[in-house]
Amino acid sequence: MRFLSIIIFFLFIVSCAPIYVNYDYDKTTNFQQYKTYNYYSDMETGLSELDTKRLLDALDLKMQAKGFSLSETPDFFIDIKSSQFQSAQRQTVGVGVGGGGRNVGGGISIGLPIGQANVNRQIIIDFVDENKKQLFWQAVSESSFNTNATPENREARLNAIVEKILTGYPPKN
Repeated sequence: MRFLSIIIFFLFIVSCAPIYVNYDYDKTTNFQQYKTYNYYSDMETGLSELDTKRLLDALDLKMQAKGFSLSETPDFFIDIKSSQFQSAQRQTVGVGVGGGGRNVGGGISIGLPIGQANVNRQIIIDFVDENKKQLFWQAVSESSFNTNATPENREARLNAIVEKILTGYPPKN
């Protein structure tokens, strides 16, 4: 029972960390024409090999749930790129010293950072029509990333990212 409550608590914490996604697409594209997909063979995701496999598995499951199928002769290709960066620390404590008497005053204030800087990961997913040689849909996600997460937590986080990313495909006019 204790183990189950720890897992539920962790999933609650993971689900609370926001995932921000921005979408862009070509307004002239007929998204109904795309039914099959594949990945670029020379794709360098910027993720570890295990995280790449987790991300591709999550994408495959979600794409199949949306009615798309993986094909050797696809209608479009998927390209994935990612990067990690540390966000600036926003939590600081101000320590002030001041004095005053009659008409004299002064003070010193120092901002001390609290905790560690957050590590964020940006994942960019491009849908490219190779026949037309053009990008027709793109999603850019940004979310926090724990470098020390367990494999289960990494998989859960990547599933949540894919879920959030693919809610915007196909775009609603």
